[in-house]
This record gives sequence, structure tokens and C-alpha cells, in this order.
Amino acid sequence: MGAFDNILLGTSGWSYKEWVGPFYEESKRKLSYYTRFFQTTEINSTFYAYPSRSVVYGFYRTAPEGFKFSAKLPRLITHQKHLNPDLKIKNDLLRFLELLEPLRTSRKLGAILIQLPPSFIFEHDYDNLASFFPLLPSDLEFAVEFREHSWLRNETWKLLKEYNVAYTIVDEPLLPPEIQVTADFAYIRWHGKGVRPWYNYHYDQHELEEWVPKVKKVSKQVKRVYGYFNNHYHGYAPENCIQVLEMLSAASPEQVSIKDKIIQHNTEEKPLVYERKLEDFGIGVPTPSVKGLLLKMTDIGRLNRAEKIKNEELIVKKETDEEIKAAIRDYIIEIDLKEQTITHNCDDWGKGLGMKRLCKHVGKLFLQLPSEKSRAILKGIIERKDNWQFRKYE
Repeated sequence: MGAFDNILLGTSGWSYKEWVGPFYEESKRKLSYYTRFFQTTEINSTFYAYPSRSVVYGFYRTAPEGFKFSAKLPRLITHQKHLNPDLKIKNDLLRFLELLEPLRTSRKLGAILIQLPPSFIFEHDYDNLASFFPLLPSDLEFAVEFREHSWLRNETWKLLKEYNVAYTIVDEPLLPPEIQVTADFAYIRWHGKGVRPWYNYHYDQHELEEWVPKVKKVSKQVKRVYGYFNNHYHGYAPENCIQVLEMLSAASPEQVSIKDKIIQHNTEEKPLVYERKLEDFGIGVPTPSVKGLLLKMTDIGRLNRAEKIKNEELIVKKETDEEIKAAIRDYIIEIDLKEQTITHNCDDWGKGLGMKRLCKHVGKLFLQLPSEKSRAILKGIIERKDNWQFRKYE
């Protein structure tokens, strides 16, 4: 056995039409083709709806012995019922696990991912999570993925260790890549660092190399590591996954061959890739508009809502070369250009702190400021994003 045989890497889902060409040779029998190159995958569809028995049996029959399916817990439990014990979530959980029984009995079931929404906050929802964990069967593997900063604390790690639930280590704009081992297995998800959306992203060699020693270190602490690439656009997920396997000296010749095929296809097709690193705009490139710069810090929906805010609702109380203070109705916005901080107090702003995303109110302020000033500030934030602090008034 190799030094890192306990590391199972794959992709988040496999049934992507856009993979026909770079990865798949035809649109049919995707799963059977996928299993030729990878030992594991995440079932994304279970997040949106309970699977039928026939679909689960199809997974069981198609995958070879030793293949592992990790599955997302249905959003009915995590997002709609918010793990509320008063809403009969035990029945929902047992129903889901019963449907997965063919995978469990054939030892093809990996971990079950409890993906929580950004609105699931430590101060409000700790009791729900703590009451949910005792419902989990001890003979199955569960991992929890948080989408909010408040969970990154010792109380969380203690709770997860008590129930042998893995903290999902993530690479994404919303949370830092916190390396915590809280179970006898580990779970890693690479989402990408794009803006619209996160997972329209291509990891370069250097970014992947930084993860290799982390993965190796974690693998020595657990019986198994599950790792999944979610940056599925253009077939980047299988390409980046195989690159990491190469760095671990665990890639087969077939995997290297399909990786090279993806690279060649995307080189010839020149796929559209959103700007990922938000670096210098380059000599000879027209100066971006305020709206264009805002779209690097938010999405079109929030920008549209910002434009709908009436001009008279925005009051700029102070505007100097060092600071800007404004108010929109009951909301306050303070930009300290010297200290490189933006402080605001709407709920949407709080949810976007980790990814440093602008809400409609801050967007409206930049739309109303003199365009040259807005462009200069936004360009400075984009180019030095790591230096800026986004804060929320409590």
C-alpha cells in the first residue's frame, strides 16, 4: 500500500453537461465513465430532494467495489427546518438514511455531509446542532460544513469531537481554510475563489501545491480523508483533482491522460473564465466603470437593488480623503480609507463578511459618490482585498 492510500479524492457531482468534450466522450453513462478515473464522489442531488430507491440502486449497481459515495443531507433538514428538533427532523433523517441503505450495506457509502446555510449562526443555532448530533447513527460518518464565521471556536470543535463529526475543511471566499480534525476521518471541499460564482474557478499549480502538505498532515491523523473539488466549470474539478493526486504520487497513467485531455480541450476552446485574482487591470485596458468594478465585489441582483434605492434615501454625512460616513434609512456606512475598513450594519452585509461581498447599501454609496473617487476606492479594495477589513456594527 502507498503512503497516502487513505486519501480519497474526487469531485462534487459528476453529471455535468459541460464536461462532455473536456472529460466525457458522450453524454450517456456518465457515472460508469467517472468511476474509471476516481474512487469517490459527492451526490449533490440529495441536497435538493430525497432520492428514489431506483436511483440509489442505480448508484450501487454502477459503481465498482471500493467506490465511495458521499451524500449531502437534504436541505429540507438543514435549510428549511434549520435542524429544529421540534419539526420532526428525526423522521426526515431516518427516511433519508433508509434510502441510502443499499450503499451502506455494500460499503459504498462514504460520509454524509451536513451543509448548513449562512443564516445558521452559533449564537442562535448552537442548541439545534447540539440536539441534532445525538440522532446520528454512530456507525455512519457525518461531516458538517459551516458557512458562517461564528462557528470557528473551541466550543464547536469540542462538540464535533464529542460526536465524532468531521469539521469540513473548505477553500472558499466565505471562510478561512481552517484545518481542524474533529473525527477519525476528515472531509475537505475545494469550492474555488471566484466571485460570480465561487466555483467558476481554475486552481493554478501554486495554489494546489500549498494544499498538499496540509492534506498529508491530516491523513496521518485519521483513518480516511475524503476530498472533493466543486469548481466544476469547464471540467476544472477533475483536472485540479488529478493534479493533487499527481503531487501525492498517487495518480494513475489513465488519470494523467484524462487530465491532459481536459487541458488540451480547454486550451483549444478557450473557455470564458471570470477574473479570479482581481489583480492589476493591465496597460491598455479601458478604465472599468463603477458598475463594472462593483460586479467584482457583488452580484448583479444586489447591484440592481442598489440602483433602485432612491437618491434622497442616501445621506453622505462626511466625505474626505481619509473617511466617508453615510446613512441609508436606519443603516450606517463608514469607510476608513486610512485604516482600510468598511463598517456597516445590515443583515446581508453580515452574511457576506467572510467573502468580502458588498451589499446593496454599500453599492448605492459607491454609485452616488463622484465616479472617479468610487473607481479609485473600489480598484484599491480589489487589488488589496486581503488588507481590507469588512466589519459589522452590533
